[in-house]
Amino acid sequence: MTIFPWVIPIRAVDLLEIVIVAYVLYKLYVWMRGTIAVQIFVGILALYLIQIFVTALDMTIFRAVFGSISEVFVLAVIILFQPEIRRLLLLLGQNPLVRRFMQSPAQMERISDIVLAVQEMSEKNIGALIVFERSTGLRSYIETGTELQAQVSRDLLVSIFYSQNPLHDGAIIIRDGRIAAARCVLPVSSNVKPGSQLGLRHRAAVGITELADAFVIVVSEETGRISLASDGELMSGVSIDQLREYVTEALSPKLSDEAEPAVVA
Repeated sequence: MTIFPWVIPIRAVDLLEIVIVAYVLYKLYVWMRGTIAVQIFVGILALYLIQIFVTALDMTIFRAVFGSISEVFVLAVIILFQPEIRRLLLLLGQNPLVRRFMQSPAQMERISDIVLAVQEMSEKNIGALIVFERSTGLRSYIETGTELQAQVSRDLLVSIFYSQNPLHDGAIIIRDGRIAAARCVLPVSSNVKPGSQLGLRHRAAVGITELADAFVIVVSEETGRISLASDGELMSGVSIDQLREYVTEALSPKLSDEAEPAVVA
C-alpha cells in the first residue's frame, strides 16, 4: 500500500520535458523581450484568466462571449504574432541542424562534390575561382564566359581549373545548383589596400561581392590556401569544415536578406 497515494510518480523523461519546456519558454521570453509582442501576450493571458474565472462562476453571458472569441482565437494569434512567427520560422530555417535534415540527397551530393573538389585543388595547388549566384542575378557576367549549364560534380570542377584546360582562366558561376558558365570575367576590386599581396583571383572575388550578394570560393595557385569572399570582405585560410558550412549556406534557398552568411576579414 502506498503511503502517499496522492503523489504523482515522476519519471526521468518527465524531468527532461520540464527542462526543455522551461528552456523554450525562457528563449521565447528573451527573444520577444522589448517588443510589442510581449504586451499582446500579456493581454491574451489576461483574457484567458478572465475566461477561467467566468467559467468557474458559471456566468452564462460571459461564457458565450468568450466561447465566440475562442473560435477565432488561433487565427487571431497568427495575425497578431505574424512578424514574430515569421522571424521564428526564419531562425529555424537558418539553423544548421535543421538545414542538414531538410537537404535533399542531391543537394548534399552537390555540396560534397564542391567541398571535395576544392580540397583536391587546394592540395594540388590548382587555382580556382567559384562564384555562387544568390538573390542578385549574375547574367551579365555569365554571358562573358562559356555557357555550360552542367551538373556540379567533383571531376568536372577539378578538370575545368586544370591548367591545360582552355576554360581554367576565369571564374565559373554556379546558378540554381548548376554550373551556368566557365571562363567568366569578373570585375576587379579597386578597394584593395596598397601593398596587399592579393592576386587577381582574390581581387576579382572581392570585386564581384562588392557589386552583388554573391558568395565566392578562391583557391590560391601559389599556396593552395582556400579563401571565401562575401559582402566585399575576404576571409583567408578557411578550413574544410568551415568551407562545408558556407557552401551549404550558399546553396540553400534564400529566406530573407537577414540570412546572409557572415564572412569577415
